[in-house]
Amino acid sequence: MGNWIVNNGLSAFILVVWMGINIFLFVWFYIFYNTGDQFFYTRHLLGSALAWARAPAAVLNFNCMLILLPVCRNLLSLIRGSFVCCSRTMRKQLDKNLTFHKLVAYMIALMTAVHTIAHLLNVEWLNNSRQGVYDELSLDLSKLGDAVNTTFLNPIRIKDMNPQYIPIYFAFTSIAGLTGVVITLALILMVTSSMEVIRRSYFEVFWYTHHLFIIFFAGLVFHGAGRIVRSQQSTNPPHMVTVCKDRSDEWGQIPDCPDPQFAGGFPQTWMWVIGPMVLYICERLLRFIRYMQAVRYRKIVMHPSKVLELQLVKSGFKMEVGQYVFLNCPAISHLEWHPFTMTSAPEEDFFSVHIRSAGDWTDKLIHIMQQLPEGAQGPKMGVDGPFGTASEDVFDYEVSMLIGAGIGVTPFASILKSIWYKFKESNPKLRTRKIYFYWLCRETHAFEWFADLLQVLEKEMEERGMGDFLTYKLYLTGWDQSHATHVMVHFDKEIDVVTGLKQKTHYGRPIWEREFEQVRQENPTSVVGTFLCGPEALAKVLEKNCAKYSDVDPRKTKFYFNKENF
Repeated sequence: MGNWIVNNGLSAFILVVWMGINIFLFVWFYIFYNTGDQFFYTRHLLGSALAWARAPAAVLNFNCMLILLPVCRNLLSLIRGSFVCCSRTMRKQLDKNLTFHKLVAYMIALMTAVHTIAHLLNVEWLNNSRQGVYDELSLDLSKLGDAVNTTFLNPIRIKDMNPQYIPIYFAFTSIAGLTGVVITLALILMVTSSMEVIRRSYFEVFWYTHHLFIIFFAGLVFHGAGRIVRSQQSTNPPHMVTVCKDRSDEWGQIPDCPDPQFAGGFPQTWMWVIGPMVLYICERLLRFIRYMQAVRYRKIVMHPSKVLELQLVKSGFKMEVGQYVFLNCPAISHLEWHPFTMTSAPEEDFFSVHIRSAGDWTDKLIHIMQQLPEGAQGPKMGVDGPFGTASEDVFDYEVSMLIGAGIGVTPFASILKSIWYKFKESNPKLRTRKIYFYWLCRETHAFEWFADLLQVLEKEMEERGMGDFLTYKLYLTGWDQSHATHVMVHFDKEIDVVTGLKQKTHYGRPIWEREFEQVRQENPTSVVGTFLCGPEALAKVLEKNCAKYSDVDPRKTKFYFNKENF
């Protein structure tokens, strides 16, 4: 439990606080609408569905306020920078922004479902009350507003229509009904297109449907303008419900029971969401300004395994290790922005990204670059960023474990390059004294573009007598019989036949328990930062081992898990 708290304690606390606020809002507003005297007549028409509609609405307001904040990347980078002097645990929370964004989205979807079902029942019961299906009080309450000097309680005012069509007519002609339909449809499309299988295989579908959030928020702001949920107002003389509820035929005729007056509540949703909406608009304006800034191609390289390297130059661009940028290529799409981790070091006078063929957008970009004449500039490229990630904190640890899977090695290319520059310049601020680097790949060609950097580092460490500073292990997880035969023939050579490095390639997957145990034994009193850029399944394994091999004794080895999230 102590190890789990080290890695997840603050995240769990934030989650409990968020859930607590949601529960409090739901219970508070449920009780308010279910027991408030001003809603006595409203409850007579609607029953408990009134409270079941309004309580989720309060929770929706709170979560719609939160949903945009985790995707304000510039705001998060600004906050992350201001937390440099704070604990690493606090900064780690900002790296879980997309996880929190998803949690908030799930809550919005759940509360929307409850809110919608309750209001569907409400419309049916309001229509039945208007038609006189229920008791006399329900009919008299529904007639209020037809006569002079009375205000309506039942928002269904139409009478000269087939009763079975009135609910549909009301849903598509009232402000609340029409905006509710639009909001719900937009939300359904956004949620369904956000599923992992859609996002991975059809990213463009996810990207375009997610921009329905503009329609969602526009509808949300105007949704309450119809003021269809109405409450009783004070009158002089007062209308006493306890006395008058059984004398509806005498309302307005005797002094003790004047006609009850009703009014809709003031719309409040816009007050919850206006702040985040302004922040997000500023975020998009900043993105547009960055898009308009000129970007020049320094070099375009096509590596094996369909990996494209772009070396770019942009005036005033400053980066840190492990950061990422969003790229937009108008020749492919004016709207699509895709995240890529930078593989260059801050010490270099350019920034680079390595792009693997992984979908329509990347395939089109690679095709365009392959058609260019040698030495030509590529198409216009918009760059937004850089943005901070967990890998920024790698130099805050004495010992770091870097784990990359496939193209997930890119943030660690930036880190290892920066280390090389720091050694070259004998930088005294380098706190890190040991790095363990693991790279898992399915095919041999994937190693080629990165092996050159490792060879340079390997040579640099040996020359400086620091061969123990970097321990790296490359794992090939897929091979055929011809490759296996080739390896067996050249097994006794000093350098690896796959990478050309002195460190031999391992075949299969790492036994992580053995690796963590080795790191713990070699660093018995160190704080070890474990950094992953790779699939979620691997993240769960590493996070479990971080907790398992961390020692409760603060003087002994601690493992802190960090994962790249885009």
